[in-house]
Amino acid sequence: MGDFNLALVIIAAVVCVVVFLFNIYLLINYQHPDDLNQAYFPKLVVVLGLSVAEISILMLPADVANRQACSNNIYNGACNLTLPMKDLWLAVYIIDVVLVFFVIPFAMFYYEGDQDKSCGKRVFSALMWVIVTAVVVGLTLGILYGLVGKVDFTVRKLSSSTTNFPSSWSSLSLSKNHPCLTGTNGNTNLCDAYIAGESSEAKWTMRTTFPEYVVALATIVGSVLFSIFGGVGITCLPLGLIFSFLRRPKAIITRAHYIKEATELGKRAKEVKEAAAALQREERSGSKGRKWRKNVKAVEKELLFLEEDVKALEEMYPQGEKAEASWALTVLGYLGRLILGIFGFIVSVAWVAHIVLYMLINPPVSPFLNEVFIKLDSVWGLLGTVAFAFFCFYLLLAVIAGAMVLGLRLVFITIHPMKWGGTLMNSFLFNVGLILLCSISVIQFCSTAFAVYAQATAAQEIFGTMCSRLSLLFWLV
Repeated sequence: MGDFNLALVIIAAVVCVVVFLFNIYLLINYQHPDDLNQAYFPKLVVVLGLSVAEISILMLPADVANRQACSNNIYNGACNLTLPMKDLWLAVYIIDVVLVFFVIPFAMFYYEGDQDKSCGKRVFSALMWVIVTAVVVGLTLGILYGLVGKVDFTVRKLSSSTTNFPSSWSSLSLSKNHPCLTGTNGNTNLCDAYIAGESSEAKWTMRTTFPEYVVALATIVGSVLFSIFGGVGITCLPLGLIFSFLRRPKAIITRAHYIKEATELGKRAKEVKEAAAALQREERSGSKGRKWRKNVKAVEKELLFLEEDVKALEEMYPQGEKAEASWALTVLGYLGRLILGIFGFIVSVAWVAHIVLYMLINPPVSPFLNEVFIKLDSVWGLLGTVAFAFFCFYLLLAVIAGAMVLGLRLVFITIHPMKWGGTLMNSFLFNVGLILLCSISVIQFCSTAFAVYAQATAAQEIFGTMCSRLSLLFWLV
């Protein structure tokens, strides 16, 4: 094994460990105090799910680096790649699907179960829901795979006449201007295959593997969420940071102003409490209709806005012995948001420009970011790969930001905000499931958007060759 291959294996192992430890850190700092020293299984699912999502995003740059191990070979099949990327892709995405459709729902049903019931009854109740889900998903996958689990390739049937084997190669008289053989009669150019027309095209159908078909269907489901949340988030992510700086508190308010604002917040809190109590009474009476669910959504939204206003008031009037230090950190925090917002805006503009120039216009006007990554690799071996990984991660962050924005405005989406030191496990699990489901589509989109830079990779083989040519599904992938 060469030095490059050994370095790639070491980097892959170190990155996996760092990702796992980073997710444990996120869990510890984001979890709600009510979940301390309990809910260990949902916490394990959260760490595993986040790790799988982040590693799947990082696998595309690793796939590109893995391909570079064969850069000196005439074709990729002439060397043994360091990592079996195609097998790793399929394994990661099968784990992704299992987590999204089975493990995370089980953990949510178990966590939200009646706390008065025993652990065994909660497990049994959650297991029943998961079994029903497994039967529906299994039947759907099996029927679709049996009916349309095939791949269609457009091929061209080539044929040509024959001639006697030459006594010497010089007698063939092949050149740039005369690329065909001369027939036995001395006049016929044996170029039937060379000049084959469109009428010789045909469709060649073969059955794809079941894991690749599962990946394709998961990509279709995730693409719906990705197109909605990603489109909103790629704009809202940087602008939200910039606007938060523009709306920042300019100075510390007076004590009288603080008391006035706190009184108003107290009145709002009392109204929210009364509305929540009324909804609880309706729930006990059994009147849980569409209007009740709409009112629950409104109360959740108002409670979230109330918590944000309380936090903003605490920022405008810091208290305690370290009030000045707290205000200084607040100012620096908003300056950091401005810097990140401007940087994110530049990245969003680059993404939109790349989509227009390379993906929407046919033929593409320019490879754009593909060329940027290639030039960065020429500066330093992994610089382009790092930039490539960043753009993929940014797209996933945009999806999360879009989900948070739309979740506050759509009635049929339950609010699951992520708050530092105040996130319950059901919100954690919901957001992890969303990230996992969208991560497949993010990878598929990135492999298409950066097809020049990521050419000849295992991801290209899966998404560009198999998934894009599935019978009756190619127009959705």
